[in-house]
Amino acid sequence: MVTVSPSLPSECETEPTWAYALQLPHDPRAARIARVTLRAVLAGHGMRQLIDTAELLASELVTNAYRHSTGPAAFRLRGLPGGGLRVSVWDANPHIPPPFDKGPGSVRPVSLEADGGRGLFLVCHYADAWGGYPLGDDLLGRGGKLLWCELGASAADHARAAA
Repeated sequence: MVTVSPSLPSECETEPTWAYALQLPHDPRAARIARVTLRAVLAGHGMRQLIDTAELLASELVTNAYRHSTGPAAFRLRGLPGGGLRVSVWDANPHIPPPFDKGPGSVRPVSLEADGGRGLFLVCHYADAWGGYPLGDDLLGRGGKLLWCELGASAADHARAAA
């Protein structure tokens, strides 16, 4: 189910923000569904310049949740002041994977022999900001983690330069 919840601007913001949330089952098609949703949301909000990069990063975050968790995930898109975007993915596994566990100074290229890790490396490379944190159990007994990244005008510039 997709929902929208426009939030009121804070004192330092001049424009309202918006948020969409999508609950994803543990299903290999979840990344594709997240990409389709993302394309529709960004096109609807006039943010087409971010679609290609945001689609790649959202796909990597959702795929990470599918591969390293056994339950559902939640995908959230939030508009930021100034035309930016925050992409967040929650899953039930509390382990924060590298390099999200150590922060921006810990990003190292993935070795050619590695079985994985390239997706989150791409997120760190193309996002303007990124991070992750474990979540404590809520009233329903869900904990897990949240991985997020933010994109703005410089992310669109990265995508054009890579093309």
